[in-house]
Amino acid sequence: MLNIRSVGLSLTLEKGVPLGSGLGSSAASAAAAAVADLFLAGLESEVKVSGYRADNIAPAIMGGFVLIRSYDPLQLMSLKFPEEKELFFVLANPDIEAMPHHVWNCSQAGALAASVLQGDLVGQGKALSSDKIVEPKRAPLIPGMEGLKKAAIGAGAFGCTISGAGPTAVAVIDDEEIERRLGREWWKPFGRQRI
Repeated sequence: MLNIRSVGLSLTLEKGVPLGSGLGSSAASAAAAAVADLFLAGLESEVKVSGYRADNIAPAIMGGFVLIRSYDPLQLMSLKFPEEKELFFVLANPDIEAMPHHVWNCSQAGALAASVLQGDLVGQGKALSSDKIVEPKRAPLIPGMEGLKKAAIGAGAFGCTISGAGPTAVAVIDDEEIERRLGREWWKPFGRQRI
């Protein structure tokens, strides 16, 4: 499937099942490889039909709710829903196609919510920093915004974006020293009092 003919393929597995324990470690590896192959093959088939989209093939193979956080690199988030809840879906299918930037921003909004619920600060920062609709239009209207974002991420922030409609910038940080340093210096490109 990968068109590899003359070189080897190396995989690194991290799992909580000890080797040689009789707990099915080798079967878990084989199953993971089979599911990964099945997913990639299904994704390749989907490319032929409707483009490079994992939004249908991922939940079909993995089950449940699956958020496509990113396509480059491909990152999937399996979302757990309380089993005691019974869901019903009512669908209406208008004769239009969604715009790709809106689809992207919706997936990032979902990724942001999921990351907050899962305590995933890296994921929260990525989702926060990935706006393809509002920030590209508004950031040029906010003097210093591009520099603020680069400085925050360069200092170790997980992500940075415009807060609401702006012009305030917000960065996500879990290190108090970085927070203090940015609190002293970061706001200066704005040329106004910090918060």
